[in-house]
Amino acid sequence: MPVRSRSLIVAAGLALIAAGMLTACATPAGSGGAPAPSETSGSSGQSTEIEVDAAWLDGGRMIGLVTEGSSTCVPTAGETSYENGVLTVELVEPSGDTACTRDLVPRVTVVGLPEGVDPAQELEIRVTGESIHGDTDLDGVPGLTPGAETDYLPSAGWTGDDGEFIVLTWGSSTCVPVVEGATAAGNEVTVTFATPPANQACTMDMAPRGTLVQVDGVDDDSEAFAILTGAEFDNVRVPIIGSD
Repeated sequence: MPVRSRSLIVAAGLALIAAGMLTACATPAGSGGAPAPSETSGSSGQSTEIEVDAAWLDGGRMIGLVTEGSSTCVPTAGETSYENGVLTVELVEPSGDTACTRDLVPRVTVVGLPEGVDPAQELEIRVTGESIHGDTDLDGVPGLTPGAETDYLPSAGWTGDDGEFIVLTWGSSTCVPVVEGATAAGNEVTVTFATPPANQACTMDMAPRGTLVQVDGVDDDSEAFAILTGAEFDNVRVPIIGSD
């Protein structure tokens, strides 16, 4: 073999060895060669940490998760598991052919709770998705002991943000109630829903629907109540679970 060719081969081999050493040095000790969990998820290999809020709903049978994103493409709850006091929820985005608005607003994903979750105890929540992750804690509510099945009645629960709560209603999954306004008087919040268009087409299913409400001036020295009015509601009074 000519001397010049042999030199090129040796040089290339040394370059590969050096690159391998640099890669090994860049991997944290004890990681087993895998990037940190907060940096991996989905096909892109990157995971974005998101803010998550939560509220108890349906007497403690469900929770509502608040995340930010497109108002027309709300994620749904996928695989959900509970172990050692930690609830893990997979958020599933709408299919790729769904047209989504480019706004950035808080949205509610309603999650049915698996067996073993005690709403009277603090709940640690971990959210995962194709390219996201996040976590939050939800304080337990003493005396909250849900039965096995829902009664399909409206309910409400405070999130971790001041003056913010979720209203859970039941009905068509494609016709979620829209809040027209909310006013507080003492420990009561009147939530007025907009009248839906007369020609609005709705599916005939019975699904849980979460609507976010923001209000100022609630008296938080005692239990608060939401008064639901407008649209399909006629002054329905429900307690707001948890504390503001």
